[in-house]
Amino acid sequence: MAGQRVSIAIEDHVADVRLTRPEKLNALDPAMFAALTDAIAQLEATSGLRAAVLSGEGRGFCAGLDMASMASGGSGMDLATRTHGLANDFQQVAWGWRTLPVPVIAAVHGVAFGGGLQIASGADIRIVAPDARLSAMEMKWGIVPDMAGYALWRGNVRDDVLRELIYTAREFGAEEALALGFVTRIAADPHAEAMALARAIAGRNPDAVRAAKRLANLEADVGTVLLAESREQAALLRSPNQIEAVMANTQKRAPSFTD
Repeated sequence: MAGQRVSIAIEDHVADVRLTRPEKLNALDPAMFAALTDAIAQLEATSGLRAAVLSGEGRGFCAGLDMASMASGGSGMDLATRTHGLANDFQQVAWGWRTLPVPVIAAVHGVAFGGGLQIASGADIRIVAPDARLSAMEMKWGIVPDMAGYALWRGNVRDDVLRELIYTAREFGAEEALALGFVTRIAADPHAEAMALARAIAGRNPDAVRAAKRLANLEADVGTVLLAESREQAALLRSPNQIEAVMANTQKRAPSFTD
């Protein structure tokens, strides 16, 4: 357990992480922020982890900020201090999924509004229900997305489209989200689909999967990226898990990797 707002169950190298405040549509209050930060730290420290699925219990993924519970913080919030590498405390609950060493899959149903959309966007892959509703809703409250949304959406969502959605705070559905680049695919049961995908990833060479995520996260000039590719590949070639991947494919059996 990561706290009363988040549950973690790990089986066969896959973490099933759930926001557990269903009576409030998993809205973000101080306890939820703390629990999500703790959950990310717990997963970072978990040996043998190969993939994680992030979802919300009840009728929705996350309705965003619980404005009533957060209102008292107001101007006293310290947003400038970097507490987790590049991120502050609030950004970490979204950005932390991107920097987690293993792939993260968000399973989204119901609503993903405001901070909830930013948290889902921190995942490597987002699978959403056909009737899901999403919104960069911060402008409704007279604020801007500040939980790493801008950093996470760039490269996925066209710039002018992103500006329109942020400026207006309008809601959009799963099909539009897919077309615009906010989500990866649509599934009738996003959690089941996400778990199946996580298990498939967990069946691959964990060293190679972690290397692939490091390369995917790398933001640098072409020369730096090409050199990073070469270094990651050199470390993988003829390593025990890489040899096991080759042998398992040759012998047509399931691989047995070590973490």
